[in-house]
Amino acid sequence: MITLAEVLVGPDRVPTAIEAGASAYDVVGDKARKVVVASVNGTTVDLSHELQDGDVVEPILISDPIGLSVMRHSVAHIVAQATQSLFSDVYLGIGPPIKDGFFYDFGTERTFSPDDLAAIETRTAEIIQSGQKFTRRVVTRDEAQTQLAHEPFKQRLLTADDAEVMNEDVMEVGGGELTIYDNIDLRSGDHKWCDLCRGPHVPDTRYLDARAIKLTRTSAAYWLGDQRNESMQRVYGTAWPTKDDLKAHLTMLEEAEKRDHRRLGVDLDLFSFPDEIGSGLAVFHPKGGIIRRQMEDYSRVRHENAGYEFVYTPHITKGTLFETSGHLDWYKDGMFPAMHLDEELHEDGTVKRQAQEYYLKPMNCPFHNLIFKSRSRSYRELPLRLFEFGSVYRYERSGVIHGLTRVRGMTQDDAHIYCTPEQMPGELKNLLGFVLDLLRDYGLNDFYLELSTRNPEKSIGSEEEWEAATQALASAAADSGLDLVPDPGGAAFYGPKISVQARDAIGRTWQMSTIQVDFQLPNRFDLEFQNSDGTRARPVMIHRALFGSIERFFGVLLEHYAGAFPPWLAPTQVVGIPIASAHVDYLDGVAVQLRAAGIRVEVDASDERMQKKIRTAQTQKVPFMLIAGDEDMAAGAVSFRYRDGSQENGVPIAQAIAKIADIVASREQI
Repeated sequence: MITLAEVLVGPDRVPTAIEAGASAYDVVGDKARKVVVASVNGTTVDLSHELQDGDVVEPILISDPIGLSVMRHSVAHIVAQATQSLFSDVYLGIGPPIKDGFFYDFGTERTFSPDDLAAIETRTAEIIQSGQKFTRRVVTRDEAQTQLAHEPFKQRLLTADDAEVMNEDVMEVGGGELTIYDNIDLRSGDHKWCDLCRGPHVPDTRYLDARAIKLTRTSAAYWLGDQRNESMQRVYGTAWPTKDDLKAHLTMLEEAEKRDHRRLGVDLDLFSFPDEIGSGLAVFHPKGGIIRRQMEDYSRVRHENAGYEFVYTPHITKGTLFETSGHLDWYKDGMFPAMHLDEELHEDGTVKRQAQEYYLKPMNCPFHNLIFKSRSRSYRELPLRLFEFGSVYRYERSGVIHGLTRVRGMTQDDAHIYCTPEQMPGELKNLLGFVLDLLRDYGLNDFYLELSTRNPEKSIGSEEEWEAATQALASAAADSGLDLVPDPGGAAFYGPKISVQARDAIGRTWQMSTIQVDFQLPNRFDLEFQNSDGTRARPVMIHRALFGSIERFFGVLLEHYAGAFPPWLAPTQVVGIPIASAHVDYLDGVAVQLRAAGIRVEVDASDERMQKKIRTAQTQKVPFMLIAGDEDMAAGAVSFRYRDGSQENGVPIAQAIAKIADIVASREQI
């Protein structure tokens, strides 16, 4: 029997004749093994999946994000097989793909050593090279329990409530039917290993390059990530389509380690996280304070020029404010616990007035709504742009806190724009342009946009409101000319958003600014303005955090520049280096002139030798060094040395000062 499938390649649907029992591989597979799985009617399936009449089939390449995840999960299976072949006392946990790699958890009393990791990697390569295929088999729960009777953690997955195991890390169950993937020797047909798994997988190990796989580390873990459960051993790895891809990734990791903002923060004396204060709560040292102040001051000037008005709000509030906004319903788990205050007692100890709940604020928007609502507003005041460097507090779990990029106390450069529905499209377009231009001023230039749309189960408001907001954001994104990537269901409960994704100097992507359209909070706060005809109307509210948070943006820039900030942000812009003590006073005089020009300068008057002073300045990433000896003093000049080691000798003092001032004013990176 001949039937038809539609093969979707790019924008085209190509009708293709298929015989009964034909697989996805028969339609989209390739001899080069670049197609690893297929999408059939929107569902990712194995290439062995049998097609039906009218199926819409799309090839998924190993280089695609989905293809990479499937390939990495397949490698995780081989790693688990290799581990069990080496150690008889390990039991299978879970092994999902993660960003740039995968992990597999094992129940065991042993602690994996570096030698164990090397042995597992070697055995993994042997299994791949031996040739095995992944075969999907649908089983009943009883059949799975019988076949996996020796695997206690798999048994727990098979007997647990669906709600207990239905999360993105658990690849074994869910999706309607239970399946086991068997690893079958391609030559002999012998059964080698199996795992409970939803799949899909690559067809066989010939699709994997053993040279492109690296096991990176081991760690302790907990069953299903819950610290109340048993401790396990986790093996992490990374896998790529080719060995060159792996080499590039490992090179990037080496560079990322050099740029780790936590290490640079210590080396450059910028910030710290004292135990006495608490986890995720940073203090900025004087040098870090200079950088932060420069970032904030420049942002303030740009906002003032763009028509924003500055406001200030307190750090705590009664819980009723967040009941009105809805945050207690949706985000309470991410807030610090309530403080019970203002209780009053009678003389006999009985309660005269009940205590009220106060919360540290996790966001600023409800406060800004109260400012808008504090008096009558006219359409003539709109758009009203309120801006605040507002400190907020979020109870991040200890396992996710990471330096400055994931903290519990942060300062947001938070703006809320109130406008009419008619003003909204133009305001969004101008706002996105303002955001991108300001990020470029800080040295980020490689962007794409992500559009997060409604999750029907975690949102409020009408479909019409959401559609209008989503379309307005999509139109603003199109006008920017940047690529727009969909994020289905990723919006906040009150409205869709655009996220600006920025790539740093080594190609990593960071989420930066967010722009959200909100029809809901104006309703919840009963915000109104008076139209020209005297009628009352609701404003549209646009939420915008440009940096996200000052702390996070600081950490991103620190890694982007590897600590070598452009001169306008550098805490010390110039170090004067005297060749001998007799030249200190001369450079002190130069420093006075530099300070008069607004330049941050120090003179190294220590007893160290000149070369040691130069190395110290370079280690501290100082942009400019002005060196002076007898000849320089006689000529009224300095030797002008750059951070990269290049040097100009005999530069007149006035010329050196003008050059430094020009570079600083231009925000040029050297």
